Amino acid sequence: MAKLTPKDTLHRVMRIARLNGWSIAIFAGFCAFVSLVCGDWVGAFIGIVVTVGGAVEIRGLRRLQQHDAEGGMDLLIRAQLIVMGVIWVYGVERLMSFDLEGSMAELRPQMQTIYEQTGLTEHDFGRWLTLGFYSLYATVLFVTLIYQGGMALYYRSRREAVREALTAPPEISVSARPRPTVGEDVMDN
Repeated sequence: MAKLTPKDTLHRVMRIARLNGWSIAIFAGFCAFVSLVCGDWVGAFIGIVVTVGGAVEIRGLRRLQQHDAEGGMDLLIRAQLIVMGVIWVYGVERLMSFDLEGSMAELRPQMQTIYEQTGLTEHDFGRWLTLGFYSLYATVLFVTLIYQGGMALYYRSRREAVREALTAPPEISVSARPRPTVGEDVMDN
């Protein structure tokens, strides 16, 4: 694969930031709204903070569009760290506060039919519920670390190429050069 020019790298970084920033902002904003409607204040708060992370990435993109390489790249990296940090704080808190008895008490009325249909005992179901809960949050934490952490490293590794692309003198094509006017010598241009 051919090495990308700084200009190509800049365009790729901007395309990724646009897609990633808007995706995060829209999805997290929707989740915050749903959490708010359901009365889940913690979920709404987490959704709002993650939405802010998406907005920070969009702001970083806008700074790049204004030829601010340092400020733009700093915001792109910071956005990933905000999203990763808040998801990790929430996920670790959930893992540490899992209450099997409380969860089982909430599910008991609906579970009798499932016990009869599957042949599971309440103890077996509790083990599956615990395994599922820990697997879900461990997966979310792992994916967040890989994706947001990887994005932060990606942006960091492209900082120099972006700076070079934004500070390079503009290229002037042959067709954009001024043509001699009547009375000017072609050699003077």
